[in-house]
Amino acid sequence: MSFVKLTASALTIAAATATAATARDQVQVAGSSTVLPYASIVAEAFGENFDFPTPVVESGGSSAGLKRFCEGVGENTIDVANASRAIKEKEIKACAEAGVTDIIEVRIGYDGIVFASDINGNEFAYTPTDWFLALSDEILVDGKMVPNPNKTWADVNPSFPAQALQAFIPGTKHGTREVFEDKVILAGCEATGAFEHLLAHAEGDTAKAQKKAAEKACISLRTDGVSVDIDGDYTETLARIESNKDGIGVFGLAFYENNTDKLQVATMSGIVPSTESIATGEYPVSRPLFFYVKKAHIGVIPGLKEYAEFFISDEVAGPDGPLSEYGLVADPELSDTQDAVANEATMGGNS
Repeated sequence: MSFVKLTASALTIAAATATAATARDQVQVAGSSTVLPYASIVAEAFGENFDFPTPVVESGGSSAGLKRFCEGVGENTIDVANASRAIKEKEIKACAEAGVTDIIEVRIGYDGIVFASDINGNEFAYTPTDWFLALSDEILVDGKMVPNPNKTWADVNPSFPAQALQAFIPGTKHGTREVFEDKVILAGCEATGAFEHLLAHAEGDTAKAQKKAAEKACISLRTDGVSVDIDGDYTETLARIESNKDGIGVFGLAFYENNTDKLQVATMSGIVPSTESIATGEYPVSRPLFFYVKKAHIGVIPGLKEYAEFFISDEVAGPDGPLSEYGLVADPELSDTQDAVANEATMGGNS
């Protein structure tokens, strides 16, 4: 994979050196396993093209990365948190309590969540309903919520093969899990009428509390081994499928597209996942991807701002850049993000 030659302005940035005294001269990044491959590509290219050390990029999940990000300010804390979801209010509060008050939110583009299985296995065309009926701990039968009795995909949908149900899904510390719960499991719960039933019987003093209780019940998944949480990255999910050919894995589009020799992908609601179907909004299970920068570290950790600007440059994150080749759907509002980073605009609107 080759990179476009750096522009004159980029070369000017590359020639710059940080003058602030610091005991750490390497940008440190952690977080989303979905963003990991993109960040790794950028970090390597940054180290090759700029007069700064190659940033250290770790995975661990969106929640884990943001937790580390919010531990405080200083060289013993990370500079950037990658996330496959937006930062939550409770995380912003935790950051503030630890002194991390100025956060720059950087949206890098969009990605889709795909449902893939062994390349030589059965083909599937899913809907959210299918996944709710496969993985929910309880489903609606004859007007009552009962323990999920389904054992095969044919039990879920008569048009499917009688293949044993086995799903490998991102663990709860991953941002992908939250998107999966919201756009697939909860959507299926609503489509089957289970949500309305749960809402009618939900406990709570307010309508909001009752809705929250119903949603929580909707996304409560089986604990009998049919649904397996994967706390590692997508390579662990792939390994599980390689050892269990009946397994269906939940991946980011980019990972699937780089493993098409091993995996086949299912449609969702009749739409094939691709950069094109995500860009047009046709594919129903997609999400924006982010990283968050600790503004207090800019000018202290050499290369931090330069790394952020390089990541979202047209040459890297644009529609013709290498991240697009790897599966990232370019953000149509990328120029606005570039301006925000250049101006060091924080989430509170300050710069």
